[in-house]
Amino acid sequence: MTAPFRSPRPARRRARPGPRRRPPGPRWGLRIGAVTSVLVLAASGVGHAVVTGVESGIGRVDAFKGMSDRPGGGDGLNFLVVGTDGRDKLTPAEKQKYHLGGAPCHCTDTLMLVHLSADRDRASVVSLPRDSYAEVPAHTDAVTGGQRAKHAIKLNAAYAEGGPSLTVRTVEHMTGVHIDHYLEVDFTSFMRSVDAVGGVEICTVRPLRDSYTGLDLPVGKSKLNGGQALQYVRSRHIDGSADLGRMQRQQRFLAALIHKITSSGVLMNPIRFRDVADTMLKSVRADSGFEANDLVDLGQAMRGFTPSSSEFTSVPLGNVAQPVPGVGSTVRWDPVQAPKLFQAIREDKPIALHRDRNEPPARVVDVPPGQVQVQVGNGSERTGPAATVTRALRATGFAAPAAPSAPSAPATATNAPATGSAPGTPPRTVIAYDPRWDRSARSLAVALPGAELRPVAGRGPVMQVTVGQGGQAVQAVRAEEPPQKPGGISAITGDEAVCP
Repeated sequence: MTAPFRSPRPARRRARPGPRRRPPGPRWGLRIGAVTSVLVLAASGVGHAVVTGVESGIGRVDAFKGMSDRPGGGDGLNFLVVGTDGRDKLTPAEKQKYHLGGAPCHCTDTLMLVHLSADRDRASVVSLPRDSYAEVPAHTDAVTGGQRAKHAIKLNAAYAEGGPSLTVRTVEHMTGVHIDHYLEVDFTSFMRSVDAVGGVEICTVRPLRDSYTGLDLPVGKSKLNGGQALQYVRSRHIDGSADLGRMQRQQRFLAALIHKITSSGVLMNPIRFRDVADTMLKSVRADSGFEANDLVDLGQAMRGFTPSSSEFTSVPLGNVAQPVPGVGSTVRWDPVQAPKLFQAIREDKPIALHRDRNEPPARVVDVPPGQVQVQVGNGSERTGPAATVTRALRATGFAAPAAPSAPSAPATATNAPATGSAPGTPPRTVIAYDPRWDRSARSLAVALPGAELRPVAGRGPVMQVTVGQGGQAVQAVRAEEPPQKPGGISAITGDEAVCP
């Protein structure tokens, strides 16, 4: 285990956002702005009053009991959000319907480090793999009551051995990030929260089925209720990505939930905000220092959020299956990139460089573009269009060699232009593909809006693109989850995670 990442900064201070200066505008604009400001302030005041009542219903836990030698911190606010497998308050029918009949392990099913920037303009969410290799400090075992020396463990087992306090101590030791607040959500509170906001919309580029949880989603958009959302974030038997894929789905769901809350008017209606907050917090446990002021702060911050205000990533990983005697197969964090990630959190910086916010987000495709082989040709005597399309396809990740200078092969039964086009030049771009590689073809078609897909038996894995009249626009695409970048940290923003 590497040494904990320590911040050289002094004791933590909580920076509050100051007033934002806005550009001058017409007098009517100032009047509207003044009225809006009064309404927001009024809503904030009422919000504090109603949220104070909600606060009294939150379950409390002493997550920082007996803690010492804690890391210093920087600006901003850090939450450790823990999802447990508690299901005591669900009905027998709900447990059966959503495949929750097994006995809970009383361990953490999900761990996320959430950083709210000091100016309250950005939320950074870092998923911590539950099977991460960890070394818990000496502690009192929560089950036996006996003393246990420092030892190796999987991160999610810290909760079973020492409860919230040992979980916080372990995460702080591993990350060097000072945790300000602890929030614990069980299956019941998760389901009720999703239902309280009216369900959440999720998009997927492939069917998602998991017999263990009962998840069954078609391609495209699906609006999930609380039980279906729980199936979505719990599923880890969809493909070979297992827990890592599940973490990515959890991030996408959280992005979609933030989008739903911030775009549905809940935060601008104090009564609606109270009703939703009351439902969401009934089964939540929080540290004793989490008060109504914190809820109001979060509500006010989220009012100004857009989908691009939130960013999501997982801890950069090294070995994802390292056996440890007495512990089992564990996930090791990258010894170089993981410290950089947590340093960015401590210094209140974005966790990764993102695209220009003026650029549209990349569309998600089923097959990673690097796995799709493409040959681009011109449909006319002009040589420029194919070269332009090739460069754009390569820029978004496709395996596309340099385009030939000559026009593509003349029209045949398999690549003939559509009726009514000029001889030898299709009116729109054509993608000729082998039906055995139909998933790759559909992914390529997303990058070439308006292109016609034509199956050609026996073509093999290489897609043949013939650029049509007027050229062809290329849409940036990416795999469902971008790969970790060598020498950098990969992250997505909320607008890249929610449905287009």
